[in-house]
Amino acid sequence: MAMEFGVSDELLGTVVPIVVYWVYSGLYVVLGSFNQLENYRLHSRKDEDEKNLVSKPAVVKGVLLQQFLQAIVAILLFTVTGTDTDANADQPLSLIVLARQFLIAMFVMDAWQYFMHRYMHHNKFLYRHIHSLHHRLVVPYAFGALYNHPVEGLLNDTIGGALSFLLSGMSPRASIFFFSFATIKTVDDHCGLWLPGNLFHVLFKNNTAYHDVHHQLYGSKYNFAQPFFVVWDRILGTYMPYTLEKRAGGGFEARPKKDHKDN
Repeated sequence: MAMEFGVSDELLGTVVPIVVYWVYSGLYVVLGSFNQLENYRLHSRKDEDEKNLVSKPAVVKGVLLQQFLQAIVAILLFTVTGTDTDANADQPLSLIVLARQFLIAMFVMDAWQYFMHRYMHHNKFLYRHIHSLHHRLVVPYAFGALYNHPVEGLLNDTIGGALSFLLSGMSPRASIFFFSFATIKTVDDHCGLWLPGNLFHVLFKNNTAYHDVHHQLYGSKYNFAQPFFVVWDRILGTYMPYTLEKRAGGGFEARPKKDHKDN
């Protein structure tokens, strides 16, 4: 178990992504409060307050519960795999190896979350009793990114993260950076702001507007892919292309192209 300043990599890998979640989502809360940024919203503040079916305090409680459960699973995972990673924890890895591990982890997480997410939409029981909780946020916002039923958090996020960690072969130290990156990406996808210069919007087609389409009624059977790529949506016919247009009251709106909206 690698130690630095008395704190283990395993503990950092568990706690840091949780801290990153609240810091990064808090940043978006602050940005969203500026009137000058109203013209970069995908939904108005009024819609955020009136269309969502769950209160913000309830969302905070739900996210904290999920993060608590995920932390327990992460600690157990690191405990079980600790003997395999201890010997290599202090050996420096090349950037090529780290990049390969990150890419493998990204593709594993994407594959797991796509099929779990899609199944939860197509299975009426799972959608009604579990996944519909997340879709109470008709207008997504940053700190609601991980607002899920605890069962979904376990099946989708926690197991998906564990598989990404194990199959990529990354160390607990590398996982600190990977899961922090994945957390930032997930928060950004739900932030509801289309800000100029946002690198996630430049580098990833799976971004804030792409996921916003999925949260709308017309897009609920499309754009299941998360959090990185759109490859599974494209391969399996659930990709909904959209156009980003200026909204009458200011801001932007992600609108599906006509041939998809009519289906």
